[in-house]
Amino acid sequence: MPLINIREQKRQLRAECRRIRASCPPELKRELDRRITERVLALDAYRECGTLFCFVSQPIECDTHSLIETALSEGRRVAVPKCLSDSGEMDFYYINSLAELKKGFYGLLEPDPETAERATDYSRGLCIVPGLCFDYQGYRIGFGKGYYDRFLSVFNGVTVGVCYTKCVRSEVPHGIYDRAADILVTEKYTNVIS
Repeated sequence: MPLINIREQKRQLRAECRRIRASCPPELKRELDRRITERVLALDAYRECGTLFCFVSQPIECDTHSLIETALSEGRRVAVPKCLSDSGEMDFYYINSLAELKKGFYGLLEPDPETAERATDYSRGLCIVPGLCFDYQGYRIGFGKGYYDRFLSVFNGVTVGVCYTKCVRSEVPHGIYDRAADILVTEKYTNVIS
C-alpha cells in the first residue's frame, strides 16, 4: 500500500478551495452567504444555544458578520476568538458589537481582552467553525494554523461547519485528533451529522 502525504493533500485542497472562493463574483458570494446565514438561524441548535461562539469572517470565508449582528440584536450572548500567540492557542470573549473589535493576529478582527469578558462556559454553546473545505462527515480543512483544532478539543457544545457547496468533498484527509462538525451548513443544504 503506497504512503499518502496528508500534508500535501491538505495543501492542494486549500489551494483549490482558495481559487474557487477567489473566483466567485461578489454579488453571488453575498447571495450564498445570505442563504448560509438563513440556514444557520433556522437550526434548532441555534435557537437553543446559550452562547454563539463565532469566528469573525475574512473576505475569503463564509460571511459571519450578519449572523453575529442578528444574534446580538436578538439579545443572545456572542463570543468571538482572540488568538493568544503564534502557538495556535485562542480564547473566546463576549462582545456587544462588531464595532468593539480591532485588528489583531493575521489582521483578523478580534476582541480586546482588556475590556471584554472571557468566555469559559461552553456547555450550552454553539460554535460556528470556519473551514476552506469540509466533507460529508463534517471533517474540515482549515487555514493550517491549528487554532480551531486545539479549541474544539476542549469545546463540549454543538459545532456547525459553514462552507460553500463547491468546497465540500466526499472525503478530506483527517487525523485521529480531528473533530468533525456536528452539523454542516452550505447555501444548498443542512447536513446533521451527529
